[in-house]
Amino acid sequence: MAKAKKPNALLEIGITIVVPAVILMKLSGADRLGPLHALLLALSFPLAWGLWDGWRRRRLNWLSVLGVISTLLTGGIGLLQLEARWLAVKEAAVPLAIGLAVLASAWTRQPLIRILVFNADLFDVDKVNGALAERGTGAAFEARLRQGTVLLAGTFFFSALANYVLARWIVTSPAGTEAFNQELGRLTLLSYPVIALPSMVMMMALMFWLARGARQLTGLELEQMLLTGG
Repeated sequence: MAKAKKPNALLEIGITIVVPAVILMKLSGADRLGPLHALLLALSFPLAWGLWDGWRRRRLNWLSVLGVISTLLTGGIGLLQLEARWLAVKEAAVPLAIGLAVLASAWTRQPLIRILVFNADLFDVDKVNGALAERGTGAAFEARLRQGTVLLAGTFFFSALANYVLARWIVTSPAGTEAFNQELGRLTLLSYPVIALPSMVMMMALMFWLARGARQLTGLELEQMLLTGG
């Protein structure tokens, strides 16, 4: 079966970040939807996107699953009207858990960098493995994968710390209030340029570091290793 076409990245950002943030900041007033209904409506967009993405792929995508869980936890904090610090804990907990799992995998047979970076969606894995076998450099490449896994875990630890600091700085009002919703909306908007973009830059740098090592060990150019290569 052919791979599902990847959705437009700008559309995803709009549905999961911009629209929820606008709803939280503009519709939470008592004369509009109110804090509770605005929160539920805002969270329905990333929740629906995560569920649709799983259905579209016809298989569980762990990033989408984590996104759904994170959305539900945010909704729970708002509905239960927990202290704002619990939102900061939640924001940090998801990337921290991923980072710990990635770090632990560095000492297993299957470092998670194989799934997150060196995977069949980006690289022609069979071609790379074949070239490694011909040159007898498979063990050296495995060592580089483990080093990359430790570096990858570091990007998630950065995200966890940045998420916690940003959430504690922005969201200070009690959950269940209009002010909480507005602060949550600002947090949603700022989390992309402040956290997501630097994390993406670090991930891209890690990918090219891995590709450079693969080029040295396989004799293949990057264009030949990528799926779009010849």
